[in-house]
Amino acid sequence: MTPLNFPVILFIYLFFMFYFNFFPGQSLLIGPPQPIVAIVGDDTILPCHLEPAVAVIGRTVVWTRPDLKPSFVHVWREGLELLIDQHPSYKGRTSLFMDKLKHGDVSLKLSEVKLSDEGKYRCFIPSLGKEMTVELVVGKWTNFHCVRFF
Repeated sequence: MTPLNFPVILFIYLFFMFYFNFFPGQSLLIGPPQPIVAIVGDDTILPCHLEPAVAVIGRTVVWTRPDLKPSFVHVWREGLELLIDQHPSYKGRTSLFMDKLKHGDVSLKLSEVKLSDEGKYRCFIPSLGKEMTVELVVGKWTNFHCVRFF
């Protein structure tokens, strides 16, 4: 058995580094393992990012709540926010962080949280075939106690 020579080992190393770092299809869409907890009236962030980071500025990013009709919470497509099919209860309350899209961060900011916002949200990047789900739990302050309604 002959040992592998340095050029072969270098080639194999460079191949794998190139393949896993430069093909965005290899990225994973990462979200929180636990539910996000928010208080009525506050702003909250539903975390979602690609790892390794891949710029998504020119891609489509879709946030939905599958239990709603229409289910669209926020849609970003090729540099534009598409709000025409957005569920009415989210009008003017959702946004992405434009400066973070180039780093693969597609987290959703939800402003002025309502009790009705509680549920499971789906983040989807169609061109990469990647999706993940995050749960939002909403509570309300009452007499200095946080109460969660079921």
